[in-house]
Amino acid sequence: MTSLSTISETPAGARAGLRFGSKGTHTSRTMMLSELAELFAAVPAVAPREAYSAAIVEDNVLGKQTDATRRGTNQRLGELYGLDPQIPLFRALRRVWQIDTLGRPLAALLCALARDPLLRATAAPVLELVEGAELGRQSLLQVLREEVGERLNPSSLDKVARNAASTWAQAGHLEGRVRKVRRRVEPTPGPLALALWLGTLEGLAGGQLLSTRWAQVLDRTAHELHPVVLRAKQLGLLSANIGGGTVEIDVSDLAQRI
Repeated sequence: MTSLSTISETPAGARAGLRFGSKGTHTSRTMMLSELAELFAAVPAVAPREAYSAAIVEDNVLGKQTDATRRGTNQRLGELYGLDPQIPLFRALRRVWQIDTLGRPLAALLCALARDPLLRATAAPVLELVEGAELGRQSLLQVLREEVGERLNPSSLDKVARNAASTWAQAGHLEGRVRKVRRRVEPTPGPLALALWLGTLEGLAGGQLLSTRWAQVLDRTAHELHPVVLRAKQLGLLSANIGGGTVEIDVSDLAQRI
């Protein structure tokens, strides 16, 4: 399996809102799914970045106790999701978030993976586990050491590993409080469309999009994803034609301006 950690920086990816380098939000936070859900419920999709900041810092819609915590939360959520309709990835996230409620955890994970290189580094150890197998902490620490070198001390690396494991659990790939055991997620149209859109940033198209590193997050083979593609088509998230050995998919409108 080709790992998400090997994705290289490209102009198309940078313009879309992906982030690269050796730093990431998971040094201090998980993907903050509950905070994201509360924020999206409070702020309209068309609102500018300043409105998200105001909701978090001034209106305290997330119920943080101190000004420092509110500002830190605003920064971290911005790092993970952009919170700016000028960013195509964020527009795509908000669109699938609105249309597919069940798919929200997976959609949030895909966006966080796109914007946090440290989280991307942990994808292979999780996704390569067979269902029912336990995730070993050392497997996460090893890939993280390879990603950051000597930049983070052992204590910081351990915190990243804990936060990343929590994120994968929030998304549904892991379960258990102490022992994290692999489970198979159920892909729905929203995260499928987002995964396919991310695949187009690598210059792929058609049936190729069902076998990308992003699509592997959905825990299904390309053929198993065909029915989900058709459901996404019914919801207006993409255009598709599957049949007679042909797979045509167009997800270019997913990030259209709201």
